[in-house]
Amino acid sequence: MSETENKSEVARIMRQIELEYEAAQRGMYGFAAGAAKHEFITARMENMGRCHEKLITLVGEQEATRALAQALEQAGNEAPPEKEAAQ
Repeated sequence: MSETENKSEVARIMRQIELEYEAAQRGMYGFAAGAAKHEFITARMENMGRCHEKLITLVGEQEATRALAQALEQAGNEAPPEKEAAQ
């Protein structure tokens, strides 16, 4: 894989982590309750774990952990719609 392709794949995976995190956040504040809610959020967390594993194979463990933290921080900076409406 070329360096450009590698950077593109890393960016794609980081975006996927952001989307999974945002979905988990929406799941926490959504209307579902009980086991369905828990299963939904667990699935999102497991998907983020798989994305992290892919990053490790591409850039190594330290850089993958930095990328994961960066993606979560980026996703955390985007307030969920429910919170934006309340402001």
